[in-house]
Amino acid sequence: MKRLAALVLLSLFAFAPLASAQLFGEKPKSDPQNTLVVETTKGRVVIKLRNDLAPKHAERLKQLARDGYYNNAPFHRVILGFMAQTGDGERGDGTGKSRYPDLPAEFSTVPFVRGVVGMARSQSRDSANSQFFIMYDNTSSLNGQYTVVGEVLSGMEAIDDLTKGPSSLNGRVTNPDRIITVRVAADIKQQ
Repeated sequence: MKRLAALVLLSLFAFAPLASAQLFGEKPKSDPQNTLVVETTKGRVVIKLRNDLAPKHAERLKQLARDGYYNNAPFHRVILGFMAQTGDGERGDGTGKSRYPDLPAEFSTVPFVRGVVGMARSQSRDSANSQFFIMYDNTSSLNGQYTVVGEVLSGMEAIDDLTKGPSSLNGRVTNPDRIITVRVAADIKQQ
């Protein structure tokens, strides 16, 4: 009986941090291999990639970060109460994409709520490439229509502070804030 009680107590202590995080609405810590550190002109943003939901898209973002593709990319479309879009490291106007092929959709049931990172695409569901967006607010019309690739762990205040584009230009920003660098957290620790 004492052995059983000891095992029960041991298992409670083993799962206590996870249970505590879930009970108090804390976000779980991220794996450095699947965490992006985005330095912007407004501050640092840390993104947990959801390779459990969208492994091909998460891998693409890491590859482009390692290639330096996102360095100096603008937040070219920023709509108050909706989202901030970036990731065009080629042209900077939202029409460019990387040298890699477009990706097939990896849709999930995860809702588009504040802080969720989604992949931008054209009308074709299988056209996501390099551009992504960060949600300002809940937008259920995107659910199941775009790939959820991550979530902001910290730095949402930097995203909130981005220059917004006018509604007459569909959020297009004429003098946009920019990404300075994007790095995979595991790569930073190795230096």
